[in-house]
Amino acid sequence: MKIWKKLGICCLALLMICSTAVLAFGCGERDWNKIELNEVTHSIFYAPLYVAMNNNYFKDEGLTVSLTNGGGSNVSMNALLNGSADIILAGPETSVYTQHVADAPKVFGQLTTCDGSFIVSKTPIPDFTLENLKGKSIIGGRPGGMPAMTLNYILNKEHINIGSGVDEVYVRSDVDFNNTASVWASDDSIDFCALFEPVATNMTKENPSYSIVASLGELLEDRMPYTCFAARESYLKNHGDVAEKFMRAVLRATKFIDNNTDATVAKSLEESFAGTTLKELENSVAQYRSIQAWSKDMILTEEAFDTLMDILEFNKTIASRSDWATIVDNTIANKLKAELI
Repeated sequence: MKIWKKLGICCLALLMICSTAVLAFGCGERDWNKIELNEVTHSIFYAPLYVAMNNNYFKDEGLTVSLTNGGGSNVSMNALLNGSADIILAGPETSVYTQHVADAPKVFGQLTTCDGSFIVSKTPIPDFTLENLKGKSIIGGRPGGMPAMTLNYILNKEHINIGSGVDEVYVRSDVDFNNTASVWASDDSIDFCALFEPVATNMTKENPSYSIVASLGELLEDRMPYTCFAARESYLKNHGDVAEKFMRAVLRATKFIDNNTDATVAKSLEESFAGTTLKELENSVAQYRSIQAWSKDMILTEEAFDTLMDILEFNKTIASRSDWATIVDNTIANKLKAELI
């Protein structure tokens, strides 16, 4: 009897501890206004996101955003699928690749409308054209990632072949995204590299002979959904109000950028880019503004999605074209356009 009595006391104590824990954590319910956000990389290309954070636009919406750098769209998508991220900022191609999983990802807002990488050369080329890449090598990005695929697509449109011949371009796609700049700088056999800001500018600062010679966003004239916000269907269904508040803050930041000078925007970015000077931030903002990098309404159109499909088809990363309505949900973006724009 003593054993059962002791066991009963232990069970009661355990029950009291568990009950206290449940009460402490709100009966097991998390605060959905605290968003776990995973970004594909950290770049001034995503300026509206950081402006929303640093200007307290998320706070104004009652949100707390915890930001994690994925270091590649595939890593960010894995974070979404395994539940460590609520929302990701990544290439929409990852939503295409994972459209058949249970509780599939949905793109619910487009942040950038073109490729945001710049071709950096180890020697200055004042009048650069894509012909200058012939017989040379360039790190374009990882296989299946948008930087490499967009570069391949652009070269094809200009009738420039990819390969190792004297009249071809050798596109390297075997370098991890986070190591692109360091591998390129340390290997004299690689002439060019596609880099985002502020890395591109920082490389030219560290190596005075290096030069930014072209923008891939300008070289590809068609608009395309390069980087988008995505969440799982269940999240948008059950917490659509949170996603709407999140989008409202980002759109407010986009309007702030539209209505202010590069210098003012740079000051709002400073907190997110330690080690980058205000002047360098200002120059990067000007570069991205010049190619109209940021979507003004965050709506991913069917026409832009078709360009994405063209690029994926050319690079043979899909067996068949996906349906725009299967991948994209513009419900929130359309609502906010009527409200804010």
